[in-house]
Amino acid sequence: MFVERPGEPTLIGVTVGRKTANAARRTRGRRLMREAFRRLLPWVKDEVWIIASLREKALKKSSKDVYIDIARSLKRRGLMKPEWPGFDWHADKEGKTCA
Repeated sequence: MFVERPGEPTLIGVTVGRKTANAARRTRGRRLMREAFRRLLPWVKDEVWIIASLREKALKKSSKDVYIDIARSLKRRGLMKPEWPGFDWHADKEGKTCA
């Protein structure tokens, strides 16, 4: 879910429901989502608030898989800047590949 907020900074919130898994798995899920959003944040359009909820199936995925899923979702909704380098897990905020 997202809301356009003109004049406001971009904010991202992540959540994992209590019924989804035990505390340790929920914490891992939140870490996966925060890392994915951290890597994507330089290319997310400005003045947008995003709220993301992790589903139980995603708890079994790798952080790279979660990153790609989130990137696809943001791209589909038109929330990525035009200069976004694509689904490159290793791209830094300038779009260059880092090791």
